[in-house]
Amino acid sequence: MIIVMQENSPKQDALNVVEHVRQLGLQPVLLEGTERNVIAVIGDERILDVPVLNAMTSVEKVMPVLAPFKLASREHAKTKTVITVAPNVSIGGTRLAIMAGNCAVETLDVSLRTAQAVQHAGATIQRGGAFKPRTSPYSFQGLGEEGLFILREVKKQTGLPIITEVLDPRQIELVAEHADILQVGTRNMQNFELLRELGNCGKPVLLKRGMAATLDEFLMSAEYILSSGNPNLILCERGIRTYETATRNTLDISAIPVLKVKTHLPVIVDPSHAAGKRAYVAALAKAAIAAGADGLLLDVHPDPARSLVDADQALSFEQFDDLMTDITLIAQAVDRTI
Repeated sequence: MIIVMQENSPKQDALNVVEHVRQLGLQPVLLEGTERNVIAVIGDERILDVPVLNAMTSVEKVMPVLAPFKLASREHAKTKTVITVAPNVSIGGTRLAIMAGNCAVETLDVSLRTAQAVQHAGATIQRGGAFKPRTSPYSFQGLGEEGLFILREVKKQTGLPIITEVLDPRQIELVAEHADILQVGTRNMQNFELLRELGNCGKPVLLKRGMAATLDEFLMSAEYILSSGNPNLILCERGIRTYETATRNTLDISAIPVLKVKTHLPVIVDPSHAAGKRAYVAALAKAAIAAGADGLLLDVHPDPARSLVDADQALSFEQFDDLMTDITLIAQAVDRTI
């Protein structure tokens, strides 16, 4: 249920409603807007007396939320959410968010060269995995804390905000100390304890769709983070597992417009992990922008063949430059900018 307060009404009136809902044993979530406040109610709403709520000072209306993902739904927020990552860097607005860099942090030299190259081409956020979830326990697992220090040094020299993955609730404090956006990978989409803890981390979170998850399951996972108190959530479509083997995963382009109808949250696309092969990455990236994605997450490497992780899908600097040129034209056609 959503309780909408009157425009420009005192915050104290909203806090009174919050306290009333809390005393009933439900969880109220106050969302402060520029013109009006909204209170989302989580729990068994049948115990709420709607006429009593409507009679409270400054309450404009009480609305039921039909979707099971209450805070992520369009019913909860009619306007799309725009998340500020750093000064002049946001996700969900008219400017596309291009996140690019090494799939795994290797050395300071490689990370710095990559960040400088993608920044020159128009990227606004550097990606790099310090902790890597791998199918095989014998594969490179990332540099860990050393990788975080490398990313931080690159940020110091370039100014690019950092997005990197967190695998375990015990890592959140450490990763949040260095990163601007904490990424949840496909394998952890339903790691609910991790999601709950990320709701308290105070940093934007990028949540990747599980490789076999429906969109409603995806949004219910998002709800764990939102209901724990973190409204700064970005959704990422990265392809799902199907019977097709020509690509690493099957990129669900239709997920973009569907999510845009279902939720107010920003939606970005990772064409690198969807394709698994660099020959297809650019085409999928361009299709994603044309379909309405708010940005891209891309693997780029100075020497893709020597990348320690996912070498087959990493773009070279030249390929990334060409892609950014093409994306700029597509962005203009859909009223976006780079």
